[in-house]
Amino acid sequence: MIILKTQQEIDLMRQGGQILASVLFELAKAAKPGVTTKSLDELAERLIYEQGALPAFKGHQGYPAALCTSVNEEIVHALPAGRQLKEGDVLGLDLGVLFPPEQCDTCPFSEKLAPNGARCGGQKGLNTDAAVTVAVGKVSPAAERLIEVAKGALDVAVKKIKPGRKISEVSAAIQKYVEGAGFSVIRELVGHGIGYELHEDPEIPNFTGSQFKDVILKEGMTLAVEPMISVGHWRIKKSQDKFGLETEDKSLAAHFEHTLAVTKEGCDVLTKT
Repeated sequence: MIILKTQQEIDLMRQGGQILASVLFELAKAAKPGVTTKSLDELAERLIYEQGALPAFKGHQGYPAALCTSVNEEIVHALPAGRQLKEGDVLGLDLGVLFPPEQCDTCPFSEKLAPNGARCGGQKGLNTDAAVTVAVGKVSPAAERLIEVAKGALDVAVKKIKPGRKISEVSAAIQKYVEGAGFSVIRELVGHGIGYELHEDPEIPNFTGSQFKDVILKEGMTLAVEPMISVGHWRIKKSQDKFGLETEDKSLAAHFEHTLAVTKEGCDVLTKT
């Protein structure tokens, strides 16, 4: 079931999305050679709490961290650990925020006021989800191009979204752009609706396929759109950490994501700085 959001709910998601975007910005700056992925996770969690929100991923389906840190062939959901980043690595940073914080007993900053001086007041929390892929130091021209195309694919999707358009049209636009640039679209992972749950209906594939239910976009839909692409083949497998997913052929991958709301005229990106 697709849950249309009110303007008040979208405004709350925008507040959470702005927190998320600011944290991702700091994480991208901190991603340098020698830094561990675990230290980036700790930084993400601290910054989220300090801004009056909660890390949405932590505890979701058993995931023990606030941040997903996917390196090189890892596509999504890789677990932060003691791995040190190296010059030339490609790093995906995927983060979720829950705002307003609804589980105050778990928040070490619960005595602080939320943004705009307001406490959550019993309002159920709303999720936002976003991702960027960054170069660690100087990367190869192929890696640089991969990141550029993945980001461009998200831009293509955002421009395509408006009421009355089918999700399949958005999917086709992403696929055409990515494959036209010589890369592969990951086909076993898709975007999704988002709001009171991290994953809501509808599914938003980055390619066309009859296995997906097509949906006409409507004002009030809130969506997490996330192109995932690779240099090589689109087939994937589980990473050794049992959480992450990586390319089967070990080729480099990249991932960009925004949470957005469908508006009368098009869409409003809620996770931009």
